[in-house]
Amino acid sequence: MSLESGTYSKGLEGIIADETTISRVDGPHGKLYYRGYSIEDLALNSDFEEVTYLLLYEKLPSSSELSEWRTRMRASRDIPIEVQIMIRTFPANAHPMQLLQSVIAYLSVYIEHTIQHSPQCNCRDTLHQVVQMASVIATFHRFRQGKGYVQPLPHISHGGNFLHMMRGHEPEQYEARIMDSCMILHAEHEFNASTFTARVVASTMSTCYCSISAAIGALFGSLHGGANERVLEMVREVGSKEGVSAWMDRAVAEKRKVPGMGHREYKVKDPRSYVMEEFLKELSEKKNDWHDYEILKEIEKQFRERMEEKGKPLYPNVDFFSGAVYNLLGIPKILFTPIFAMARVSGWLAHILEQREHGSRIYRPESLYKGEAERPYVPIAQRS
Repeated sequence: MSLESGTYSKGLEGIIADETTISRVDGPHGKLYYRGYSIEDLALNSDFEEVTYLLLYEKLPSSSELSEWRTRMRASRDIPIEVQIMIRTFPANAHPMQLLQSVIAYLSVYIEHTIQHSPQCNCRDTLHQVVQMASVIATFHRFRQGKGYVQPLPHISHGGNFLHMMRGHEPEQYEARIMDSCMILHAEHEFNASTFTARVVASTMSTCYCSISAAIGALFGSLHGGANERVLEMVREVGSKEGVSAWMDRAVAEKRKVPGMGHREYKVKDPRSYVMEEFLKELSEKKNDWHDYEILKEIEKQFRERMEEKGKPLYPNVDFFSGAVYNLLGIPKILFTPIFAMARVSGWLAHILEQREHGSRIYRPESLYKGEAERPYVPIAQRS
């Protein structure tokens, strides 16, 4: 629908809001690139710290650059005692996403925003909002179990240290590698709802912390985050591989969505889901627990067959296997969306910096007004 000042598109679908060099989704061919590097290459050959450098500095680091970068990131893992107190005293019935949004704003007061209202900012130097989010989530998990704070370790990966701070002991090497790679898979994905939220706030020249806090709020929405939680709930409802057919009959009859199947951008299988599936197979073999894997593969097979008969093929997205991966890593379901946030924060920051440094105009879309044209004001005594 064309308007005098532009084009109307519900939810801005199909509207190009800005330029970016950070990531590219090739939906028709099922490809995802960070700064031109395929997600498969990064997830299998890199680690989260190196990919964070890539997202923030637009290139892969040299050996010396990466060594210095690791030292800087790992030096920021410990969280102040004041933040630990905040986590411990946060309302017991609150969701950890609400805690994260609050903590990010709280962490901001510990940083000197020397050039807050300038296109440049010092967020590449502080790194607290990227690194400490994982520490906050792990500490939340410890405290809700009645256990104490675990000091971070400087010699293991970001994902491995998260598991260490959550469990109280170092993870197996393969567990640390898988956790780190899962974070790479979730680190960035174009102008999704939370990333666009971060860019809108950044366009006002607010702080990086305010932008990230707003992005967390968007991710907390049920239409954006939480899909892998619903996948795991589906697996528990199905119960066994043999129960898939009957469950699928009911789901189709009731026109229920199958969580984790289909994606707004990808017209074929999500490239991240291939990698995540391999992680699930590896963990299932290592832990001798194939329960979730077998059910998920049977759901994928039967649902695809039924949808292809209708001419509407749907394929797994990254959330289809990720919940089962986290489950085998001993991570409770309530932490799934916070883990999404602790990975995506590196992409959010990259977009915030790009938005500020490119000097783009403040976002101000127009609306299509559908209300009354003009009405006379009626005093309250005369209203019916």
